[in-house]
Amino acid sequence: MGERPTSEPSGSDESRDSQVLTRAEIADGVLQALLEGCQVIAEDYTYVYLNETAVAHARMPREELLGRTMMECFPGIESTEMFSRLERCMKERVSERMENEFSYPDGDPGWFELSFVPVPVGVCVLSIDITARKQAERRLRRSDEQLRHAQKMEAVGRLAGGLAHDLNNILTVVLSYTELMLEQLETEHPLRPDIQEVSKAGKRGAELIGQLLSFSRHRGEQHDVLDLNRCVSDVESMLRRMLGAQVEFSFLPTEPLERICADRSQIEQVLANLVVNAHEAMPRGGMLTIETLNATLDDESAALVGLTAGEYVMLVVTDTGAGMDKATVSRIFEPFFTTKGVRGTGLGLSTVFGIVQQSGGGIWVYSEPDAGTTFRIYFPRAEAQVSVRPRPASLPPPRPGTETILLVEDDDQVREVAAAILRRSGYTVLAAEDGGAAILTSERHVGAIDLLLTDVILPKMSGAELVERLAADRPGLRVLFMSGFTDRAAYLHNILAAKAVCMQKPLTPKALARRVRQVLDAKA
Repeated sequence: MGERPTSEPSGSDESRDSQVLTRAEIADGVLQALLEGCQVIAEDYTYVYLNETAVAHARMPREELLGRTMMECFPGIESTEMFSRLERCMKERVSERMENEFSYPDGDPGWFELSFVPVPVGVCVLSIDITARKQAERRLRRSDEQLRHAQKMEAVGRLAGGLAHDLNNILTVVLSYTELMLEQLETEHPLRPDIQEVSKAGKRGAELIGQLLSFSRHRGEQHDVLDLNRCVSDVESMLRRMLGAQVEFSFLPTEPLERICADRSQIEQVLANLVVNAHEAMPRGGMLTIETLNATLDDESAALVGLTAGEYVMLVVTDTGAGMDKATVSRIFEPFFTTKGVRGTGLGLSTVFGIVQQSGGGIWVYSEPDAGTTFRIYFPRAEAQVSVRPRPASLPPPRPGTETILLVEDDDQVREVAAAILRRSGYTVLAAEDGGAAILTSERHVGAIDLLLTDVILPKMSGAELVERLAADRPGLRVLFMSGFTDRAAYLHNILAAKAVCMQKPLTPKALARRVRQVLDAKA
């Protein structure tokens, strides 16, 4: 039998090399097509392989990465948690997973889900870009936080408004009786200075209540088109005096600056409160800078301050004071929260917050301990130019009256002092403590009643309901409301009847007599 021919090998060495190369090309093609980043890092932390996605994640050309160490490409990376995880995987040959947040050299944020897998030459790092998801989650959390904060502020605002109403009743008594006493005392009377001090204290209390009402959005405002630069310039000398010689003051206006629509006195109050706050933070001196700028907010920037994207005018107040930590910053707009101990009321910044909100704006704060504080306040740009209201001229004393007034007030002391004021002015006063008593008084009184003077808030029956009940029997009855809130709050609660006006407490004798006379003399 002949020998069986020896079988030929399936391929030469060259053909086998060709097949191996082909497999490598296939593997590289698969890795390059992955949506995940894939990079191989050698034991000396040198980049030895990166697919296209990993290069995109790094935001650096491939040639600047391959053959270089991670420390050369990204200085400081060795101090990060990511590098610690990588190092553990490299040395202990164990797999790791983590989410890594960092900032690119240009400041852009990045979030990646990383997997570290040990391989023969070092470590393979797989990366998934989760930046968009993380940003969306942060926006959602921020929206929830803003909603909770708004709900908390609204609840405290209602409390502040109710408290202000009660305090106004008390101050009505204090201010009215002190004014009545001062009218009767001679100029040289020994008790006159003491009573004047009581009156001053009462007026300071009224100003404090005004801050409460500003915070709780129950304070009326007169919005005009304003030049913010002019507003700052008008009070610049006052602000410098508030800061003292130890603090360097700079005002950096932008020209031309768009106009805003706001209440001038409230803008001045914002400036004063922020300057006082900065002065307290710089007991040893420092620098305070006020800037004005035209600003355009995109969706993300506007969301940070609870606004919509658009055009705004920005007021920036920066100090070099003690600064605050994040926990303090998160609470500074809460009413009655203060870092000043017994010296502070906790209403300064909450008042700023309330005024800015009333003006349709938003506020953002950045501060760090020992690094100062920056307040950025955004006001919507005014859409139209309107004329500025002239300041009212001083009014002459009201003339005495002879008319009959039905006074309805549930607070005994306020009712007594208001009745005393009106009787001193010549009026006949029928007093009642609530709506039911007022209706009974009206039914029993056989003569005319020229004016109903009633509190907005009464037990069992509101002032508005009382007006409706009396209107049937006394058509044409003139009405003057009293309120611890303001005209604006009264309208919001739908309590004003046609041709009725509202005056704000605390009442003073001259103001009450003048407003009563105005309502009685007004044409029907």
